[in-house]
Amino acid sequence: MATVEPYSTKAGRRYRVRYRKPGTRAQTDKRGFRTKRDAELFAASVEVSKARGEFVDATASRATVGRLGPEWIERRRHLKPSTMRSLTTSWRVHVEPRWGSVPVAEVTTTAVQAWVTDLASGREATGAAALELEPDEHGRRWLVPPKSATVVARAYGILASVLDDAVRDRRASTNHARGVTMPRKARRPRTYLTHEQVEQLAEQCATVGEPETGEQYRTLVYVLAYCGLRWGEATALRVRNLDMLRRRLAVEENAVEVGNVIHVGTPKTHERRSVPFPKFLADQLARLCEGKGRDELVFVGPDGGHLHRSRTTERGWFAVSVRRAGVPHVTPHDLRHTAASLAVSAGANVKAVQRMLGHASAAMTLDVYADLFDDDLDAVSAALDDARSRAVVGK
Repeated sequence: MATVEPYSTKAGRRYRVRYRKPGTRAQTDKRGFRTKRDAELFAASVEVSKARGEFVDATASRATVGRLGPEWIERRRHLKPSTMRSLTTSWRVHVEPRWGSVPVAEVTTTAVQAWVTDLASGREATGAAALELEPDEHGRRWLVPPKSATVVARAYGILASVLDDAVRDRRASTNHARGVTMPRKARRPRTYLTHEQVEQLAEQCATVGEPETGEQYRTLVYVLAYCGLRWGEATALRVRNLDMLRRRLAVEENAVEVGNVIHVGTPKTHERRSVPFPKFLADQLARLCEGKGRDELVFVGPDGGHLHRSRTTERGWFAVSVRRAGVPHVTPHDLRHTAASLAVSAGANVKAVQRMLGHASAAMTLDVYADLFDDDLDAVSAALDDARSRAVVGK
């Protein structure tokens, strides 16, 4: 139990409260109370907060977000390199400059909401400051340019998670970052290529560089557009992952490019999967595997290692091929959406598409590609009309 003791100072009598923090036998104290009643009220509040599990260590509460943030990031070293890079960049660019010097116990909901709003809507420069900044395409000059909903959510998530840990460690009584209004993420319309457009794109890729290089690019485009593999999954394929008799690709690795370095790990969902490929691809894949050992890569970069992404928008082999083919603007990842579209149009059900794409659940596939199953709704309508006709009209 907390105890109250008087002591003398030059300014007169004062009171000290002695108490034990949860989980320790060592005593601590808080002094300077002018009246015994104030000291007793504090002592009572300490005991109540301990009983409720809400006790906050006053010394620990002075720890700043800037001190706890790097420790939070360090505890996530088990995440994939691409995720770690996103977290560290968001911390360095968005979170630490604003919250680094703020004690965790002094973070307020209104301040967090203002920060989120500034990130999402930007902060336009005025006066002399505006004259020193370059205008955007609309002639506006920004002190803080607007950030996408994804960028805002990532930065906010870091701050909120750091404060969650502070609450669990009894550095703060509650997480005031939780409950703020976040910007709504607008879903970008997806571009789906037709069979003819995929063919046009693949043929243009075949003309890039040397014949061997062009053949490899063409086959890679087919794999992306008909098998739905992510770029890193396709470029991590090894000869042993190809089952030519059953026409299956065993997706076991993912080669992710972070900065300029390729990191090879498990697929995004950490689940291996078997993906079918069309018969017309068998000969092309077989040619790429000729003369290679079982552990060698199917798609090989100029240095003999993993194939890097097409770097620039203007000069990269993929972007150049897209322009020459005259197809809608797509990225290599967009071909994954095309694979889903072509599979659905060929009659594949949602479960088959889920397994092909490696989604965690069929519900996720429906959420992502709900627009591809609109024909199923039409079929439901027609079936209901037919059933009613047989049950009612036919009497």
